[in-house]
Amino acid sequence: MRACFALIVALPLCLMAAPAQAGLSLCNDTSSPISAALAHHDGAGWVSVGWWAVPPGQCQELLKGDLIARYYYLHAEHVGPGGGWTGDSMFCIGNGAFEARGRGRCEERGFARAGFFEVDTGSLKDFTQRLSD
Repeated sequence: MRACFALIVALPLCLMAAPAQAGLSLCNDTSSPISAALAHHDGAGWVSVGWWAVPPGQCQELLKGDLIARYYYLHAEHVGPGGGWTGDSMFCIGNGAFEARGRGRCEERGFARAGFFEVDTGSLKDFTQRLSD
């Protein structure tokens, strides 16, 4: 009888869903590894950050916590030949790991300028962007 009581008490706890983890993730639906950079307004100003390595068939979390903006910007490249994903919104990027505050004077600050494409999260707190060929 005690075992049944313990099961009755524990079962609702097991059935409760774990809280969703908010953030922005990028999934690589291609057959090649990609390298990605993210740009966004963090409440204080524009910032671009990179690089995240995303193996084929895997996802990478780029931002943790609730998203604070509707629009984010991504720039991604195939590692090796194959091009990438760019856009008309210009932000700074670096050759290695980088964080660039502001969008202007990239070259003067030791960065290059690159096009990023807009990601509309629809004001969701959690969003996944998928990239495919």
